[in-house]
Amino acid sequence: MGPRSLFPSTLRIHLSVLQIIVLVLAALLILFFVGGVLAARRRAREEAPAYARHLSEADQALEQARAADRGWDRAVMEEVARAALNKEYPAAAFGQLDLVLVDDRPGVIQDTAHFEALDGDRRVTVVLCRGEAGWSVERIG
Repeated sequence: MGPRSLFPSTLRIHLSVLQIIVLVLAALLILFFVGGVLAARRRAREEAPAYARHLSEADQALEQARAADRGWDRAVMEEVARAALNKEYPAAAFGQLDLVLVDDRPGVIQDTAHFEALDGDRRVTVVLCRGEAGWSVERIG
């Protein structure tokens, strides 16, 4: 009787060098992907307090602008931003709309407001500008 194999002949697997390399590369890609997802989640958790502080500062700036000039009506501004988002991204459901920047310049014509809309993991910036006729969209993207 010859030497016995630990595996029955039906379970023997013969891999070429190329197949081994492909399997190792696939395993590395999976590890890098999982590591990237975990790193992105950690970074988002770490940046959440700074983002909340930034939103609070933008809200305070809006209140100051509103106190000085009655044209800063957040409900009107959000309505303009959401209408533009619905036109540009009709299939998206932007549940959250955050005011992230208020630029209240002297007069009325050069005022701008930046909103950030969230649809799951996608963030879309909407920049509104104010003219004599009211708020309009300057840029989406």
